[in-house]
Amino acid sequence: MIIKYLLFIISFLGLRMRPCYGALLKLTNGRQLRAGRVLLGWDQAKLAKAARVSIGTIRRMESFDGTINSQTGTLYKVQVALERGGIEFLNDDRPGVRLRASVTRQDTR
Repeated sequence: MIIKYLLFIISFLGLRMRPCYGALLKLTNGRQLRAGRVLLGWDQAKLAKAARVSIGTIRRMESFDGTINSQTGTLYKVQVALERGGIEFLNDDRPGVRLRASVTRQDTR
């Protein structure tokens, strides 16, 4: 009941709650990001344009060997751009990427 009341007050005042991307993130490390981009045949500039982030952001994200240290919303934008290009993220015990079955490399150019 209290939560509903608080949400009503927040919406009434026109305040916006920041979305929580943490649960949606499948892109976890720089190697995974690089592998996805290379599978699509994209350069860093094309990925940056598709994700609407700067090239420097892509370079910095790809430089991490482990977990990418970035704003969650920015990382989510890059993930969505790769998924729209045809990448599927694998996050079992070993993170990885693969092309979706319905996408061929020529389709992504």
